[in-house]
Amino acid sequence: MPAGTLYRGREGMWSWVAHRVTGVLIFFFLFAHVLDTALVRVSPQAYDSVIATYKTPLVNLMEYGLVAAILFHALNGLRVIAVDFWSKGPKYQKQMLWSVVGVWVVLMAGSFYSILQHTLINWFGK
Repeated sequence: MPAGTLYRGREGMWSWVAHRVTGVLIFFFLFAHVLDTALVRVSPQAYDSVIATYKTPLVNLMEYGLVAAILFHALNGLRVIAVDFWSKGPKYQKQMLWSVVGVWVVLMAGSFYSILQHTLINWFGK
């Protein structure tokens, strides 16, 4: 590669980036979850107030994003295990990544209405 050019990664690099980003997002969710659950011991009224904010459409969209992050992270983690421990894993890592993306899209499309039902009814009515 010529000097001064920017590395433009292929599928492997982007899956690496997505795996790290989803891992960080999941970590921050778990951190917030521990804090809001611990709030019940400090002030049950404050806990109820926080839980009430979780019933908003914005948070429902964030929940869908959380499911997307967890699902991609899990499926890509299985792909990483296969690449690391299967002798032909590195040879087929690109095909396995596209398989992960395909399964992820199908599962996310299938869960769209069941997760966002409350928000969709709230916005568009029955």
